[in-house]
Amino acid sequence: MNRIVECVPNFSEGRDLQKIDRIVAPFRGKQGVKLLDYSNDEDHNRLVVTVVGEPEPLRDAVLEAIGVAVQLIDLNKHQGQHPRMGAVDVVPFIPIKNVTMEEAVALSKDCLLYTSPSPRDRQKSRMPSSA
Repeated sequence: MNRIVECVPNFSEGRDLQKIDRIVAPFRGKQGVKLLDYSNDEDHNRLVVTVVGEPEPLRDAVLEAIGVAVQLIDLNKHQGQHPRMGAVDVVPFIPIKNVTMEEAVALSKDCLLYTSPSPRDRQKSRMPSSA
């Protein structure tokens, strides 16, 4: 890899191992993407993934994982000690090699639109419908 960026997305699921496996799956076996680590915390009901890769393949894998998480995680039933904004609420991109901070910010903005709560989750939340 000539250009490397790291991403450490946080998902609001730390208890259901089948859901965790499905959320992590988009990071496995992809050209230009390497899954470094993931850990779940049952008390906080959180999953934190550490993955590196070339900017575009990594962004695509992160977007795929976000899509899986939004489909699987129902925030109306979610409980845990950690505050959460959505099925995915932290998606930092960190420039590692031959990637500028501006490029990392652009990657995070590409993913931002997909991290909002789904309409299913918004129905019973206090979040305004225009959010």
